[in-house]
Amino acid sequence: MIPKMNIQKMIISVFYELKPIIPRPMQIWLRRIITSAKRKRHAEIWPILKTAVKQPQGWSGWPDGKKFALVLTHDVDTARGHERCYHLMELEEQLGFRSAFNFVPERYSVSDNLRNKLTKHGFEVCVHGLNHDGKLFRSRKIFKERCVKINHYLRIWNAVGFRAPAMHHNLEWIHDLNIQYDMSTFDVDPFEPQSEGVSTIFPFWMANNSNDHGYVELPYTLPQDFTLFILLREKTINIWKYKLDWIAQHSGMALLNTHPDYMNFNNDLLAPEEYYAHNYKKFLLYIKNNYNGEYWHALPKDMSRFWFTNMI
Repeated sequence: MIPKMNIQKMIISVFYELKPIIPRPMQIWLRRIITSAKRKRHAEIWPILKTAVKQPQGWSGWPDGKKFALVLTHDVDTARGHERCYHLMELEEQLGFRSAFNFVPERYSVSDNLRNKLTKHGFEVCVHGLNHDGKLFRSRKIFKERCVKINHYLRIWNAVGFRAPAMHHNLEWIHDLNIQYDMSTFDVDPFEPQSEGVSTIFPFWMANNSNDHGYVELPYTLPQDFTLFILLREKTINIWKYKLDWIAQHSGMALLNTHPDYMNFNNDLLAPEEYYAHNYKKFLLYIKNNYNGEYWHALPKDMSRFWFTNMI
């Protein structure tokens, strides 16, 4: 009998082999059907997994006694998303927020000017895979070969964090990267290709058994925008608000991953894979207005440094 994880890996592999010949509208149509079915099947655990609230051993709370932590991140999957980063940076800056932008080094041209502007304005730059082709974790050989290039971009971008495309992950292999933290997991998300979650709304330490080194794992704990607005076609931010309130109640880490690729900043007629950026703005305003002074707003690098210093 083939183990469930191996079957899942085989399905993912076949999908990414066929993906280039499947028209994008058909891909989205199929994913919407699958996502809708999964939503019903996993209604008891998504968007909230009640057992994910267990506090880590030795936990004494967030800096300055804050109620919960807030971490904002963005995966920039395409050249279109790259161009929209300026709008997203401006939106957040006007509201007093900062975030991490995760770029794919060899899928499109990553502007030095954009990276420099982000860091100059207090944002963070991270590496998001290498090619975004679904093959990074296909074999140990492929991963080790690509690791060399990923580590190169980490170094020249002065980046300390990583997130794999499509949330594919092998937390042991990721030790090969020269990073302080990884963000390739989630507390619960049955809609992802590699759908097993880490079942916690807190960061955790991934020790390297072969030496004394390791990295901090930062799972996202709020549903991704693509899932909510493109696949599930939600019209409101109610799920975001519901999950945030629950995380705040349990003093967890609210880590959100959104994509400028799918954000419409001009209020034009929506393209097939877009939602209005106003939804994201409304969520930031909800945080600011309802939890003013109650949350620790941290970049991923600040979160990983805090966790390493206080919990390891």
